[in-house]
Amino acid sequence: MNDLESRFHALEERVEELEDHGAITNLRYRYHVAVNEKRLDELPSLFEEDARVDFEGIGAARGRQEIDALYRDLVGESPFIKQFIHNHLITLAGDEATGLSYLDARTVRDGESVLVAARFDDEYVRSAGAWRFRSLRLRVFFAVPVQAGWAEAIEPLRVR
Repeated sequence: MNDLESRFHALEERVEELEDHGAITNLRYRYHVAVNEKRLDELPSLFEEDARVDFEGIGAARGRQEIDALYRDLVGESPFIKQFIHNHLITLAGDEATGLSYLDARTVRDGESVLVAARFDDEYVRSAGAWRFRSLRLRVFFAVPVQAGWAEAIEPLRVR
């Protein structure tokens, strides 16, 4: 293979890697949009058929049916939930990948505003041309009540 061919091949590999990275990032962001906007019907398709979800100390599920039920229970029943993701790191390995990201969330529990800090540890897999979660694990660092919070101001939020 001549130099131009090898450079072209290396460029193709790099473009594929960047596309995979972007697709996994988009998967993680679509997950949070679905949770934040309570678009629960969109969540199961983000997971492999036999995927695992583990919210340590909160709940766990295996398979799309159980995952759907878990999110309907936890997210669907919450009067308010907004998640903000950051520091998403992805490690690619062909058609598999791992990732971690940090979560800053606001929610309401028992009529009280709650601040949450946590970390997601993910496994991703490419199947049928799309990246999906194989495993999603949430480790909560803390979930603390906020004395004067936003619990009473969630419906509707008004700009003043």
